[in-house]
Amino acid sequence: MDDARFADTSDQDLLAQHVAGEPDAFGELVRRHRDRLWAVALRTLGDREEAADAVQDALVSAFRAAHTFRGQSAVTTWLHRITVNACLDRARKAASRKTAPVDDAERLDQLLEPHESAEAPAERQDLHRELLAALSTLPAEQRAALVLVDMQAYPVAEAARILDVPTGTVKSRCARGRARLLPLLTHLRSNNGDSVMERNRTPGTSVPPASGPRDAGSSDPAAVKGGGGHA
Repeated sequence: MDDARFADTSDQDLLAQHVAGEPDAFGELVRRHRDRLWAVALRTLGDREEAADAVQDALVSAFRAAHTFRGQSAVTTWLHRITVNACLDRARKAASRKTAPVDDAERLDQLLEPHESAEAPAERQDLHRELLAALSTLPAEQRAALVLVDMQAYPVAEAARILDVPTGTVKSRCARGRARLLPLLTHLRSNNGDSVMERNRTPGTSVPPASGPRDAGSSDPAAVKGGGGHA
């Protein structure tokens, strides 16, 4: 439930209030931004449990490190950077264990958002599965750049701030990632020429509903894990 006290409070002021001891300020930041953090994590990692754990790790880190925020970027950029770093850490660990985040049809089915599985046309479900499977073949850094730029519609400059790399690095990672994806996704292009990445671009992907009656507005950053949707 929204807290009316914070309706006109900026993200930066919320973070400052959290540092000053306001118990509900960080929970309001979580409520505002968790959907996009979840969407980035899910598409970067391709696994619901890994994505939920990465977002929780990121929010716990942000909760504890809020006093280090200096206002040199937007709070949402700062939160996304922490989340992407948590995702990349998990992706590298998964690669070192030589486990693929997407490995079979049953698991791919579990990656779809509940509302998409229930309501979207079968064709879109198939496209989503194939896109996630193709993304999982990319190195983690390329995957993160493509998710931010091509799927979440962030400008390159903003993606660079989130990833904490030069804009040229983001462009080159996207270019290399697209080149590697092209042979895998050419058959998915629609008749009007729209690419599968464009058709799967969803700036506001919703967090799946919590499995238990946990209040997402809680100041406890772990509240997002239920929203991450362990299936």
